[in-house]
Amino acid sequence: MKTFSQWQLRAAFARRMSEMYGREVPAYTTLVDVSREVNAEALHRSDAERLGSISRVTAERHGAIRVGTPSELSQVARIFGALGMHPVGFYDLRDAAKSAVPVVSTAFRPIDADELERNPFRVFTSMLTPADSRFFDEDVRRQLEIFLAGRELFPPELLKLADRVERDGELPEDDAERFLQLAVGAFELSAEPVDRVWYERLEAISSVAADIGGVRSTHINHLTPRVLDIDELYRRMGERGIEMIDAIQGPPRWDGPDVLLRQTSFRALAEPRAMREPDGTITTGALRVRFGEVEARGIALTREGRARYDELLAIVDRRLAEQPGRRRDEVAREVWEEGLPRTEHGLIEQDLAFFTYRVRQDRPRDGRRPPADLLDLLDGGWVEADPIVYEDFLPRSAAGIFQSNLSGEGTRDNSREAARYDLDWMAGAIDRHIHDPFELYERQQSQSIDRVAASLGLGGALTRPTRQSTRGIR
Repeated sequence: MKTFSQWQLRAAFARRMSEMYGREVPAYTTLVDVSREVNAEALHRSDAERLGSISRVTAERHGAIRVGTPSELSQVARIFGALGMHPVGFYDLRDAAKSAVPVVSTAFRPIDADELERNPFRVFTSMLTPADSRFFDEDVRRQLEIFLAGRELFPPELLKLADRVERDGELPEDDAERFLQLAVGAFELSAEPVDRVWYERLEAISSVAADIGGVRSTHINHLTPRVLDIDELYRRMGERGIEMIDAIQGPPRWDGPDVLLRQTSFRALAEPRAMREPDGTITTGALRVRFGEVEARGIALTREGRARYDELLAIVDRRLAEQPGRRRDEVAREVWEEGLPRTEHGLIEQDLAFFTYRVRQDRPRDGRRPPADLLDLLDGGWVEADPIVYEDFLPRSAAGIFQSNLSGEGTRDNSREAARYDLDWMAGAIDRHIHDPFELYERQQSQSIDRVAASLGLGGALTRPTRQSTRGIR
């Protein structure tokens, strides 16, 4: 009997989700088409596949969903666990944007390099924070918790099948088909009428809160293709008459190495939805909750590199405040040129980014013993460095995408105390270890260095670059 492994289920799930979202949001299909055009044209560049093969880039997607309770988040973890996707990172978006975004998040994704190469599907998953009194008073919190407790997002049959896949690592064909039908169906946009009064009450607080707690189902909020030239995609989408948000989030376009993640999206569309009025009648309304995001991925940064990135962002903010007439992308490019190395080798020298290393086929073979220093091995032509792709997310960028697609700023009272939600809390809520992304990248890099040392007969002693402090820029 034919069986389907976890990665095969993951690939099939990602493909079916893309097909479903394309039917529900036709502009998404346009986004995918333009991404493919740009990627095909970018292949003439010598470094086009430096951060992943074109087959991987073309197949790559990340989705985004929102849930309301720890129980719902735990159930999501079981479904994605069946697909070989693990929680990685903790993101608190509550203070990452000026608008009211009362959620904390994690991302479910494969964590091993071979699994990422097979299919790198990720889902950025946000959970509402009703206990945060800055957003929700006691009355709204009580009603919200009652509402959320009374709904069922995922049928028991789906959860049972998910647990079985995670336990056995595979499913027979018929059961695999049933699992995929139920899993994709759980994230389709529901036709069930929305209580207009309740939804609008939450929407006045936060559009994100209304999208999570104002309906009796969940849905995919966006499904993101990966593109090799996001600036060109942004331009072409505008030419096709699709309204994009005001800016590309994340690092600027510049002449140095691409790092971390750049994102943008088309604006959330007004979609017809059935609305239940106070007298029980059903009318037609429209909600703006789903949008089309696209991303360009760069090199994963070390902790020192990430600290440098955060400092550069702060410098950009300060310069814009001092010189309000300047464009943000112009200032950011200027700051990047002052504060980051212009080459991958410079990133390695300062231990700012993660790379894997491999012995070169054309290495010196004149009988000399290779040096026991990684930089000397690189400079002497003994080894090659390949950048590790950043597989994760940026809180400020994610919040920027959310904020750009909100119907209003919402409300918050910062005089009230924030509720405590952190990584340990979330790990306990889903009863799973939440992986530290830095540790995953470090493990991948260290394993490659160990292989180089063994191959060159250097034992375990290979001197690595030492971290350097940030240069003083203002």
